[in-house]
Amino acid sequence: MVGADIETLMAPSSRRLRLQTLVRLRWVAVLGQTVTVLIVAFWLQFPLPVLACVLLIGALAVANALLAAAFPSTHRLEPLSAFAVLGLDLLQLGALLFITGGLANPFSPLICVPVIISFASQPPRHSLALLTLAMATITALAFSPYPLPWYPGETLKILPVMQVGTWFGIVSMMGFAAFYAYRVSQEASLLADALSATELVLQWEKHLSQLDGLAAAAAHELGTPLATISVVAREMEKELGEDERFGEDVHLLRSQSERCRDILRRLTTLPSANEAHMSRLPLSSMIEEVLAPHREFGIKLELVEKAERATEPVGLRNAGILYGLGNLVENALDFARSKVTVTVGHDSDKVTIVIEDDGQGFSQDILQRIGEPYVSSRARENRAGGLGLGLFIAKTLLERSGAKLRFENRSDQPGARISIVWPRRLMDTAATK
Repeated sequence: MVGADIETLMAPSSRRLRLQTLVRLRWVAVLGQTVTVLIVAFWLQFPLPVLACVLLIGALAVANALLAAAFPSTHRLEPLSAFAVLGLDLLQLGALLFITGGLANPFSPLICVPVIISFASQPPRHSLALLTLAMATITALAFSPYPLPWYPGETLKILPVMQVGTWFGIVSMMGFAAFYAYRVSQEASLLADALSATELVLQWEKHLSQLDGLAAAAAHELGTPLATISVVAREMEKELGEDERFGEDVHLLRSQSERCRDILRRLTTLPSANEAHMSRLPLSSMIEEVLAPHREFGIKLELVEKAERATEPVGLRNAGILYGLGNLVENALDFARSKVTVTVGHDSDKVTIVIEDDGQGFSQDILQRIGEPYVSSRARENRAGGLGLGLFIAKTLLERSGAKLRFENRSDQPGARISIVWPRRLMDTAATK
C-alpha cells in the first residue's frame, strides 16, 4: 500500500501555472511599458508612435482584466492555456518593440521573459514551442523598418553587424536562461516529491508501530466479556454436555471461546504505545529487529559486535531509524554476491553501524551524487538495479535522527561500505537525563 502511495506521489504532474501569478506579472509589464512610453515621449521628447503604443499596452491591460474577472485567483492554467497566455504576452511585447526600433531598442532582451517563465513552470514541449515563437519574433525585430526614437533631426544608425550581434546575444541569453530555469525547476520538483515520499514512509512506519498498542488495547477490552462467555459455556457444558441435540454445539462453543482467549492472550503481549518501558529499545535489539526480516534472502547476513552489550545504549524506538537501516541492509543484500556484514560499535561518545557487502561497489559517478533522489544505480553483473528514491528516503530519515552517513567502496576487497554514526547522547535515553 505504501509503495502504491509513493508511486502516486512520484507520478508526473500536469505542472499547472497559477493564473494569479501571470496576472500580477502582466500588471507589472503594463505599468513598466506605460512609464517607459511616457518618459520617452514627454520627458525626453523623442518622436514616438504614441497612439500605437497606447493601443498595444491597452490591449494587454484589457486582456489581463478579462482573465482576472473570468477566473478565480486560485485557478491554475492547463499547459496549453499557459502557452497561449505567454505567447500573447510575447507577441504584444514583440509588436511594441517592432514599432520602436526593433533590436536597436535597449529593452529588446525583455523578449526572453515569457520563455524563461515557461521553462520554469511548463512541460518541455510547450516551452520549446514558445522558444521557437520567440526566436521567430526576434528575427522579425531585426528587419524592423521603424527607427529607434531619438533626438529630433538626428537618426541613430545601427550597423548590420551590430544587429547580428544583438540577435545572437539575445538568442544565447534566452537559451541559457531557459535551460538554467528548467534545470533548477526540475531539481526542486524532484526534491519536493522525494521529501513528500519520505514523510509518507515515516508516517506509515509510525502507523504500523502504533498498531501493536491498538491490538493490545483491544485485547484488554475484549477480555472481560469473553471471560463471561467462557464461564457460561463451561456451565452449559456441565448441564448439556451429554445431550444428543445440544451437546455437540456446546462443546464447539466452549472450544471456540478458549481459542479466542488464546488469541487475545498473544495480543496482550504486544507492546503498548503508552508503556514507556516497551518503547525503549536497546541497540542490540534494534539491530536484530532490523536484520530479522532479511535473513532468508540466500545471502549470508553476519552481525559483528565490537563492544559489550552491558554498556550498550538504550534509546526510544524510532520508526525512521528502523526503516532507514532496513533499507540500507536490503540494498546491500540486493547487490552482494554472497555475504553482507553489519558491524556495530559504541563507546562513550558515539554509536557506529557499518554495513558492508561483497558486490562490485559504487561507481565513481554515483559516489559523487549518492543520496540525491532518483540517482541510480550501482553496477551489477546480472541485473540492473537502483539506489535512487529508496536510498534518498533512508538517508534523509537517518540524518533527521542526527546520524552522519558516509558512502564508499571497500579498500580490502570489492564491495561497498556505508558507515552511520550517531552521537551517543542521541541514541541513549540515559544520557539525556
